[in-house]
Amino acid sequence: MIALAHNRAESATATVPALREAVARATRRYLHDRGDCEADSLYALMLAEMEAGLLTELMKHCDGNQSRAAAVLGINRATLRKKLEASGL
Repeated sequence: MIALAHNRAESATATVPALREAVARATRRYLHDRGDCEADSLYALMLAEMEAGLLTELMKHCDGNQSRAAAVLGINRATLRKKLEASGL
């Protein structure tokens, strides 16, 4: 059981650079497509889009089980429910 938990921790740690690179690629692509540097609340836009994508995929992964999804995220189920409603999911 300890080895399984250790392997999960290693796997999660190994995916962080891949996740960071995916975000960086998406940001580069968005900025390239825009072509200018006008102010448009990019931070808020990126967070909202990331959160919506994360919640969508996580709910699919957890077969719609909000309790499991909240546990994976490390947040309260009520908080997850509010985030799902705010994202229109």
